Amino acid sequence: MRRLLDMLYDGAAVGAALCMVGLLGMVLLSIVSRQLAFHVPGTDAYAGYLMAAAGFLALAHTLKKGEHIRVTLLINHLQGQARRALEIWALAAASALALLFAGYSARLVWQSRLFNDISTGNDATPLWLPQLAMAAGTAILAIAFIDELVLELHGRRTPGRAGEELRSE
Repeated sequence: MRRLLDMLYDGAAVGAALCMVGLLGMVLLSIVSRQLAFHVPGTDAYAGYLMAAAGFLALAHTLKKGEHIRVTLLINHLQGQARRALEIWALAAASALALLFAGYSARLVWQSRLFNDISTGNDATPLWLPQLAMAAGTAILAIAFIDELVLELHGRRTPGRAGEELRSE
């Protein structure tokens, strides 16, 4: 199961990376088309869709690599059971919020498909298509938070390295 979950997180990260490459392609196409005096409709909209998709698809992988921003002011001063209880509470709350976000994202995709919602630009993209990446990213993030909660409950979660929050790259 661990291998399957890690493959899911890595797959989402690869999807995010591909979206970034697509974003670069859209920006370059926009620049080249402007220089050569022709217009490709929708490049700005698709660049925006790809940027949002990259952000959402990268969420779970970022969490699992310990790169999400955490406010550690309180937790760094706790030890033992108090620290563990706060970690469990935070992971449970984050899991619940991520599940709600995933549910509402999936509902948004469903409603956009149901109502044939399209973009207001001249490309008239069915909005449920770019919204799929948001729904997938939030669902994978919810799985990742639940994964972290289960690992913490079983005492197998790897704690962050001391001083890690002080990095300023």
